[in-house]
Amino acid sequence: MMNCLQSWPEPVVRVQSLSESGIRAIPDRYIKPPSDRPGFENQEHVDIPVVDLKNLFSHDRTLHEETLKLISSACKEWGFFQAVNHGISHELMKRTREVWREFFNSPLEVKQEYANAPTTYEGYGSRLGVQKGAILDWSDYFFLHYLPVHLRNPSKWPSLPSSCRLLKAMSISLGLKEDHLQNAFGGEDIGACLRVNFYPKCPQPDLTLGLSSHSDPGGMTLLLPDHDIAGLQVRKNGNWITVKPVPNAFIVNVGDQIQVMSNAIYKSVEHRVIVNSVKDRVSLAFFCNPKSDLLIEPAKELVSEDRPALYSPMTFDEYRLYIRTYGPRGKTQVEFSGSNR
Repeated sequence: MMNCLQSWPEPVVRVQSLSESGIRAIPDRYIKPPSDRPGFENQEHVDIPVVDLKNLFSHDRTLHEETLKLISSACKEWGFFQAVNHGISHELMKRTREVWREFFNSPLEVKQEYANAPTTYEGYGSRLGVQKGAILDWSDYFFLHYLPVHLRNPSKWPSLPSSCRLLKAMSISLGLKEDHLQNAFGGEDIGACLRVNFYPKCPQPDLTLGLSSHSDPGGMTLLLPDHDIAGLQVRKNGNWITVKPVPNAFIVNVGDQIQVMSNAIYKSVEHRVIVNSVKDRVSLAFFCNPKSDLLIEPAKELVSEDRPALYSPMTFDEYRLYIRTYGPRGKTQVEFSGSNR
């Protein structure tokens, strides 16, 4: 299967170029089946949980435990929450979005110098998956490896990290030692990468998606959203809920690997991105992932006779090969792996 990841199956078309060409109808390649279309008239507007992190490492035990309970509840019930008072400069957040918007507004020939391939996806891209003739998403992106250092490709860097505090909080709230998840992910060799998403204006936003429905294959995701216009939707009780970003918050979500390690106490949640006809959007997703060759399996402390292991061991490299081959497909992968890992 690895051979199919050497090159794209057909010429890559930049969605931003399509958007700026003035077309009034999107090409058939971007039209989703009716069951997958946004259905704007049926959107539910419910806010996902907001967690204030200022007391996460407070010396006041009561305040600290209250914050852990909020994180635990959000991870169990939603798989998503918005984090405020996270300690990252609001000016830095704003400037980071601006810098990447400047990149996507650069001439095409400048961006093409960083064009990617499906071997690592690092660089400037416009599709996920290598199936010929697949229905595509209405977005371009820039993908970068941050950790481990040996995976970085300097030629693809035209530069961002975050702390592991939330991993520690999730470990504790699962009843594990605070460093359990980070150690299980590879300790200092933990994986980290960045995907910058650019969603151009679309003349027919009701027919397509900026990013198809999926759960994140890695461990945990920190999203810096575009605060000017909403686009992220989360699936809850069968309904699509549009997330309204809280000013200066990061959106945090559980990935498939934490679902596996927690033995499904915490669940990754299906989400997607809608587009609009009025304004381009930029968002940044920072992924915290296991070391690629480590076996990931439920924590032994969370397995019992009453709650047997729901997943058998699999490396992250083996796991993410699915999305790199087929692109985003709901929660098909983690649900399939629960019975076949």
